[in-house]
Parts: sequence; C-alpha cells; structure tokens
Amino acid sequence: MTPPATASVLSALVRRLRHLEIRIHQAVEAQLQGSFHSVFRGTGLEVDEVRLYQYGDEVRAIDWAVSSKGHGTFVKTYKEEREQQVLLLLDVSASLAQVGDAGQRKLDLGRDLAGLLALSAARQDAPLGMLAFSSQKELYMPPAKGPRAAYALIQRLFALAPTSAQTDLRAGIRQALGLLKHRSLVLLISDFIDLNYERELTMLARQHDLIVVQLQAPREAAFPALGIVPLRDAETGRTQWVNTSSAMFRARHAAEARHQQEELRQLCRRQRAGFLALRTDDDFVPQLVSLFRQRNRRGRG
Repeated sequence: MTPPATASVLSALVRRLRHLEIRIHQAVEAQLQGSFHSVFRGTGLEVDEVRLYQYGDEVRAIDWAVSSKGHGTFVKTYKEEREQQVLLLLDVSASLAQVGDAGQRKLDLGRDLAGLLALSAARQDAPLGMLAFSSQKELYMPPAKGPRAAYALIQRLFALAPTSAQTDLRAGIRQALGLLKHRSLVLLISDFIDLNYERELTMLARQHDLIVVQLQAPREAAFPALGIVPLRDAETGRTQWVNTSSAMFRARHAAEARHQQEELRQLCRRQRAGFLALRTDDDFVPQLVSLFRQRNRRGRG
C-alpha cells in the first residue's frame, strides 16, 4: 500500500502532468482542426496478407519465402499501422541530473516528458513501457495499458535513484533492441553526451519508428562568463579549472554544442527518425505539438 505522504506527492505530480496534457491536446485540436493523428499510432505500413501475383504488381512486393513453396508467386499486401507498442528509452545518467538552470535539471524535463506521455498513452489505450538506463539497465517496465500502469510507471520513475553515474548509449540501445520483439514506437530521450553510438541508433531507426529527443541546458550552448571556476564532470568526478570569461573558451564551447546537435539532427534525418531538441528553460508544449503535427502529416501521407 502507498504511504499517505507518497500518495500525496504522486497525486500532485499527476495533476501537474495532466495540466500539461490538457494544454497539448487543446493546442493540437486548435492547430490541426480535428485531424489529429495520434503520436501513438503507426506512421508506416505492416503486412496484412499475401495473395497471388497479378500483372502490374511490384517485384519488390513478392513474398519469396511463400513463393518458394511451389504453389505460385505471391505478393504481400499492407495495411496502415494503427496501434503501436511504445517504449520510452530514457537516459538517467549523472550528466542529466547535475546540469541545469533555474533549478530545472535535464532529468526533471525528461521525467516530465515521460510521465506526460505515459498519461497520454493511457488515455488513448496504447501499450507503453519504459527502459531507464545509464551505463546499465536502471529500470525496466514492460509495455502495459491503462491508468494503473501509467501511475505505476510515473511513481517508479520519479522515485528512481540510479546506481551508475555514467552514460552508455550504445548499451542502452542494444538492451532496447533485445527487448522489442516487433516494430514499435521508440522515444529515445537523452542529452547525447556520449560517443560512438551512431551504429546502434541507426539499427534502432531501421527496425522501429524512432523519435529522438535531445535534452539541453542553456549553459551547454552559451556558457555564462563566471571567471575562473572549477568545472566538475558529473559522470567521471574529474575537476578542471576553466576561465569561463575567455571569449575563445566560450566560442569553442558554443561551436562544439552546435556541431554535436547538428550531427545528431542529420543522423536522424538520414534514418527518417523524428528529432526534437528541448531546453530546460523553454516551454516544451509547443514543440511537442509541432512534433505531433509532423507525425500527423506523415500518417496522412
């Protein structure tokens, strides 16, 4: 049974997330004028059945496995994917917990986004699960439907205290690939402060319907001039003294942040994955609405 204090905190959290959800749905309905294609619906095609080949059918539609049995040449027919299993793949490493502005951490933003999506999935009766990772699996909740499952996910996510401080995007994505048995909608939420994860992200995008959400703190793009200060790496614990008032340091820092984001954006574009950059000091509701609108157009197309 949930202790009264914990239940009160959970209730307040759910009310705040519900308020965000209402804002999103109001904005979506106003901008899309009733033609909203749910973010939890598929945007691609899935195999419906096979039938005998007819003149004019595309060769690439031939089902060679069925045709090889010797009963004729068969082609695959498709139907639009209507419901997808959803997996939230959330980075909870120390770089998200330690870097932030105005009291808002990147991890806070990631948790809010995950909680909001869990409530929305419950409302639309979509099966949603979560894998929270650092350099290891921190929490896994298999996809489930309904408000009870959404509340359980929110409670466990907001109570989670990761045991590892470090990031391993490659390992997290591999774990997700091993858990997903059929095509799913995957929302990968991270600050992407890591290296050599591109191959795994490409595999994820090719096998599943992928949306990449990059979380950022303002100082990562424009470091404030604070003079000579110690900067501590939240994941390794190493400290380095840096002159943050140096124009060269600030220009190099900003250029590296822009380059890293652009590389990630281009990778997503090449793999036809959705991409969304969210800052801790921004209202993320309009940006989510924009993402839904893009998926709506893809669904209609």
